Amino acid sequence: MSIRPATFLPGCFLVLTLVATALAQQTADPHFDARVDKPSFTKNFPRVLFDEAHYNFDTTNNRYKPFGDLLFNDGYHIAVNRQPFTKASLATHKILVIVNPLGSEDSDDEGAAGPAFTTAECEVVSDWVRGGGALLLIVDQTPFSSAAEILAKQLGVDMSRSEATDAANADKEFSLPSVIVYSRENHQLAEVAITNGRSDAERVNRVIVFSGQSLKGPQGSDAFLKLGDGAVNEIDGKSASAAGRAQGIAFRLGKGRVVVLSDAAMLSAQVTGSDNQPVGMNVPNTDNRQLALNIMHWLSGILK
Repeated sequence: MSIRPATFLPGCFLVLTLVATALAQQTADPHFDARVDKPSFTKNFPRVLFDEAHYNFDTTNNRYKPFGDLLFNDGYHIAVNRQPFTKASLATHKILVIVNPLGSEDSDDEGAAGPAFTTAECEVVSDWVRGGGALLLIVDQTPFSSAAEILAKQLGVDMSRSEATDAANADKEFSLPSVIVYSRENHQLAEVAITNGRSDAERVNRVIVFSGQSLKGPQGSDAFLKLGDGAVNEIDGKSASAAGRAQGIAFRLGKGRVVVLSDAAMLSAQVTGSDNQPVGMNVPNTDNRQLALNIMHWLSGILK
């Protein structure tokens, strides 16, 4: 679900699905089980750079702390980035994680939808990936998608910037058309390395996306969270078909790898509202937690 402050932009009015009182109580789940029984790395720990230099809405000390804990327990070494991207700052890292960057400090600021990155930074990141780096880019609808659009275009990714809905595949418990289920049963979860894992224990069978935009990757991309034929993008109160688009894509770029997700909540683990409703990897009967691990395994190269 879209659990962020209301944003007013020229020609764009976002209607959020949770009231402000619920938003105020939105926190990382302190009881999330981030243990990994058999860590993937016990030596030669892959270095992960987690970006917090671009007014990122989600960081390792708030909603993405459970994600960071999960990676640490799987054997990754995590460093926080607090400077503009340069060739030198990326050189010693295997994976770069960017979640919901903004053009200004607050998501309701006038400049929030402005470019979060300079052209030079985007070229540095693209060149680093092409040379063998791996990027996980997670971007919700506007203002986050507008702020990240300059980087997405550099990678050949088209973002709708508006909320995607799919009533036919919506989760019944949340009762919102933007909270979408991807499963083996509804055939919206593609058979690719990221969803199959390295064994039956790592196989992903059911994922929930908690409201996000739609994506279209460059030619050859794997759309592993593929929107249904009846999915639509909600733009300025109007609906446009989102058939053929996705909410999770993976592709190779030069010698490197890229995964782009359209919703940050799916790899978070949050509690929200007076009843501490779980949102993200902590929701029962989902494989979002395993999806997070599999994505990182593919980006690190141990999952082919």
